[in-house]
Amino acid sequence: MATISNSETVYIPLADVESEHCALIVEKGLAQVKGVESHKVELNNRRAAITVANDEAIGEAVKAIKDLGYGVPTVRNSFPVLGMTCASCAGSAENIVKYEPGVIDASVNFATGNLTVEYLPNMTDAARLKKAVQSVGYDLLVADEAKQQETLEAIHAQKFEKLKHKTIWAITLSLPVVVIGMFFMNMPYADLIMWLFSTPVVLWFGKDFFINAWKQAKHRSANMDTLVALSTGIAYLFSVFNMAFADFWHQRGLHAHVYFEAAAVIIAFILLGKLLEEKAKGNTSSAIKKLMGLQPKTVIVIKPDGTEQQIAIEHVDTGNIILVKPGEKIAVDGLVVSGTSYVDESMLSGEPVPVLKEEGKKVFAGTINQKGSFQFEAVKVGKETMLAQIIKMVQHAQGSKAPVQKLVDKIAGIFVPIVIGISILTFILWFVLGGDNGIVQGLLAAVTVLVIACPCALGLATPTAIMVGVGKGAENGILIKDAESLELAKKVNAIVLDKTGTITEGRPQVTGIQWLDNDDAMKGVLLSIEKQSEHPLAEAVVNHLTGVATTPLSMFDSITGKGAKANHHNETYFVGNKKLLAENNIRIAEQLQKQADEWSNQSKTVIWFADRKQVLSVIAIADEIKETSVQAIKEMQEMGIELYMLTGDNEATAKAIAQQTGIKHYKAEVLPQHKADFVKELQQQGKIIAMVGDGINDSTALATADVSIAMGKGSDIAMDVAKMTIISSDLTKIPQAIKLSKQTVATIKQNLFWAFIYNLIGIPIAAGILYPINGFLLNPMIAGAAMALSSVSVVSNSLRLKWKK
Repeated sequence: MATISNSETVYIPLADVESEHCALIVEKGLAQVKGVESHKVELNNRRAAITVANDEAIGEAVKAIKDLGYGVPTVRNSFPVLGMTCASCAGSAENIVKYEPGVIDASVNFATGNLTVEYLPNMTDAARLKKAVQSVGYDLLVADEAKQQETLEAIHAQKFEKLKHKTIWAITLSLPVVVIGMFFMNMPYADLIMWLFSTPVVLWFGKDFFINAWKQAKHRSANMDTLVALSTGIAYLFSVFNMAFADFWHQRGLHAHVYFEAAAVIIAFILLGKLLEEKAKGNTSSAIKKLMGLQPKTVIVIKPDGTEQQIAIEHVDTGNIILVKPGEKIAVDGLVVSGTSYVDESMLSGEPVPVLKEEGKKVFAGTINQKGSFQFEAVKVGKETMLAQIIKMVQHAQGSKAPVQKLVDKIAGIFVPIVIGISILTFILWFVLGGDNGIVQGLLAAVTVLVIACPCALGLATPTAIMVGVGKGAENGILIKDAESLELAKKVNAIVLDKTGTITEGRPQVTGIQWLDNDDAMKGVLLSIEKQSEHPLAEAVVNHLTGVATTPLSMFDSITGKGAKANHHNETYFVGNKKLLAENNIRIAEQLQKQADEWSNQSKTVIWFADRKQVLSVIAIADEIKETSVQAIKEMQEMGIELYMLTGDNEATAKAIAQQTGIKHYKAEVLPQHKADFVKELQQQGKIIAMVGDGINDSTALATADVSIAMGKGSDIAMDVAKMTIISSDLTKIPQAIKLSKQTVATIKQNLFWAFIYNLIGIPIAAGILYPINGFLLNPMIAGAAMALSSVSVVSNSLRLKWKK
């Protein structure tokens, strides 16, 4: 690893320091940074030259410049880290990257397997970071972003299959060793049979533990693999020695026990735990893949001579004219230059009603064109599109480290070295104080410490409780992804609710229709016009008039932004907004106007059906509140949880929904990025936030929140980003999820308590603390059984969750 040992001059690029006054402010700021020995802002080169005493000073200098309000063009990237096996691995990879010159900040999230790093591009790059990570036994996937996800999924799939194969074989071969070791120790060739069965388990299926432990040892560090390798390795070698040289112990008055079952079972247990962990982690990257899948692979570009050419998305340049046909996804951000259509922007805005696009209107990548066709000019391509920015924000939010993980890192960091230290100390004390048999009993006690301290119970404490909790949640229509969201859900004191598709149904419906004269023939005319209309609200009317017979029409004409008209039996009929009525001098009856005003006050969309003289009917369309939403909101408020509603809809609609549901806090006309900002604001006030949403527009806020909950009938992206999914999209499941969280976390705490107590009591006894008192020295075989029993007790305690209400 390249680090700064002596004073060295480095250069920090500056983005917007444009005057002597600005330079002076920056220099004063740098003067306060510890480790910066000298500094000078070079205005001509747009950089700050600083002499630093250590690596940390570079990052502190960059932070100081940013705090002053000036930009530093750093690069922030996220890379998958390969080869990590526990939380202490994440700590090792994080530390090695943090101390690379030019790195401002680095964080490795073991749950997602990602390194999030910010660095100065003039001092380091992805290749150097990869080399640094490789130096401590891991690897960094720095493939092209377009191929990174595909490569990572292939690696995960291959790893999972390999691990499943190992686990099945390890368990299969360990079972006869356990049976013989516990019940048939005196049968002929017992030791030899156990050796034959346990050897492939330890030396082949468990070889990765030894390889990883060796890599850690070369860099003077240790992790869970170290403990597993030491305990199983010593137990196995000790057993082989006892089997081959049994007389060595008999001559000293001791029985030559073998501990093959302990070595084999430990490997099998740990492999099973890793298999469960790998399965849970295998889908962490699918959200990003699906977001990327919103962009089409190819587009049709209109060349200057008017001909059409199909090209790959990566070859699109700004200024290209792109043709969008009905039903196609829009490839990049741009401006409409010809044609009109309605575009479904619900993945960005969250609102169900498609938006009219005509000349001069903006269109965005990932949105879906409806029935019309149009051409637009590409304005933002590649990483500059709004969709690409959402992907980037989601990646950053997912890669950030949760506070609870720091505790896990600390425990993992000290548990392994302490156990190894106790084992070595045990042997030394026995060697010094144990008399004639000090070496033999010391080695036995040291092995027993390693065997009994193997972290099976600790390793199973959380995943088994989660498995049962997640299973119980699934039975009740609540999908839960990880322990972190379960732990935090019980602490939630503020919930942010999206409106459309979360509180409401998420689709426009006719909520009322009033006729001037209830003429069935006119219903047929209305249905026929709406069936031909491209307007998104027309579908709501068509669905409402199910069972009505259609009527033949002629001269159908769609009037952009106003509605549609058609002829029937030499009479012209209109369907649309009030502007359409005014343009054609159509009279509105008093009772229909009164009804329309009443619906408008309730924030419903009003459309009119008329002939050339007068309005025949008025129709109200709205996105209805779900039947269970009001009950769920009341229940959450009774639990002492503050509720906030965010929507991209207008103020009047938001206010009406808030009043009907009893929500006190709401914000209207909120953009996707502002939803995430609002969540951060609440977090800064010390609140534990749950975000509930159903659309792609909610994905950034979902990833930012402490607990993210998606509606099952919403977008796949929201469900992938969220840590919890309510399958039925019923809000009453959220209070249930919080109660389930409390039960599951209580079980996890019980499991961890018993696992730690087991080690606190078991390790001293294994070391021989009772020997001076009553002559008791724990046998490694009993230690192995105790280790297995501790795991069984943890699993049994987790299973108790199944019968809780």
